[in-house]
Amino acid sequence: MTSSLKLHNTLTGQKETFVPLNPERITLYVCGPTVYNYVHIGNARPVVAFDVLFRLLKRLYPEVVYARNITDIDDKIINTARDNGEDIGALTTRFAEAFSEDMTALNTLPPTIVPYATDHIAEMIGMIEKLIEKGHAYPSDSGDGNVLFAVQSMQDYGKLSGRSLDDMLAGARVEVADYKRYPGDFILWKPSSDDQPGWDSPWGRGRPGWHIECSAMIEKHLGKVIDIHGGGQDLIFPHHENEIAQGCCAHGTDYVRYWVHNGYVNIDGEKMSKSLGNFRLVRELLKQYRGEVLRFALLSAHYRSPLNFSEDVLNQANATLDTLYYALLGRGEKIEAAADVSLADEHPVIVALKDDINTAEAISAMHAIAAKLNKAEPADKPALKAELLACGELLGLLNQDPTDWFQNKGHNDDGLSNDDIDALVAERNASKKAKNFARADEIRDQLKDAGIQLEDTREGTRWTR
Repeated sequence: MTSSLKLHNTLTGQKETFVPLNPERITLYVCGPTVYNYVHIGNARPVVAFDVLFRLLKRLYPEVVYARNITDIDDKIINTARDNGEDIGALTTRFAEAFSEDMTALNTLPPTIVPYATDHIAEMIGMIEKLIEKGHAYPSDSGDGNVLFAVQSMQDYGKLSGRSLDDMLAGARVEVADYKRYPGDFILWKPSSDDQPGWDSPWGRGRPGWHIECSAMIEKHLGKVIDIHGGGQDLIFPHHENEIAQGCCAHGTDYVRYWVHNGYVNIDGEKMSKSLGNFRLVRELLKQYRGEVLRFALLSAHYRSPLNFSEDVLNQANATLDTLYYALLGRGEKIEAAADVSLADEHPVIVALKDDINTAEAISAMHAIAAKLNKAEPADKPALKAELLACGELLGLLNQDPTDWFQNKGHNDDGLSNDDIDALVAERNASKKAKNFARADEIRDQLKDAGIQLEDTREGTRWTR
């Protein structure tokens, strides 16, 4: 009996067996960026975590439709474009492209669909009209063009975050405005001034609120009810709580079956915040570290746990990848991976990922395979190398040629590239054959001082750093 996929569902607070609506078509939605700046490493964590889930679902089911949106209309965007003296379209295009480049550098697969908010204004207006018709939303009594969701109209509003309406008003920064009938009501549509982007609507020229954007895009591309909705835990309230309200009340159905949220990224033990000035932009980190190192660091802890992101964590990620790539490199010998090796459902990496995307446990299982590969007889190495590569594919790791991995690192402190090492090993072997043992020992000592260990075997001389 193969193990089933289990996911921690924020809605129930429990790890549950995943039962899709339609096993032939899995639907997954993850909130994407608001494109007014470069993304930081905290923004990258859900992208990488749910990329692994996407890869796993693609293995388990015949079709997976994965949508990750781009929010290209927002007050932060409007204000940034104004401060820059820049056209809003130019600003959002520039940062949407930068986000795509950064996530590609982290070896994330492109989603099936990348919907832009501004392409779905008609769908948003249609959903708002439906909510008004069903008594869950209202145009402001002052007629100023605001339309609001009436949170008191939904009996179980707050079920995702586990907050009562009183708790929300006491503990959250709620805008108290005279156009609201209840302080906790939230904006679905707001008026636009002449110098702000806007669209014609039954309530006048305006633009959508943040929450309605995702609900409308989900309905358009994935359906009224979807399997999995992902995002960072900072989105649980108010964004995802309000998405549930809109989706359930508009259709009288469930909205999302499994809510999955990743934990925060802390920087050097402190929460990332503008006040501390400790944001780490992915684009800047990529100047110092390769994308695979950043990805490995993000996957090194369970996705729901807080992740402490530091220079030490990145250096450890780099060193661990070195270990795995050394195993693939064959310690100086050439190993061709066996063809058509597939992982069984009982494979430790598959079992770990099926258990609520436990990437830390999956990485541990990959280390065990690498250790076997290092010690294996030559005849067993091709299958083990293929196995390790197949595991890496599920995690989005080990996608480079091992030789390129080390060549692209540059040289070590003694200036020895892989080709330099190969040449010295060849010269040492030739010296031994010519009985020039002094020179052979000299080369061994030179390599040892450079951190290169040699091992003479029946198949020839192997080396490792």
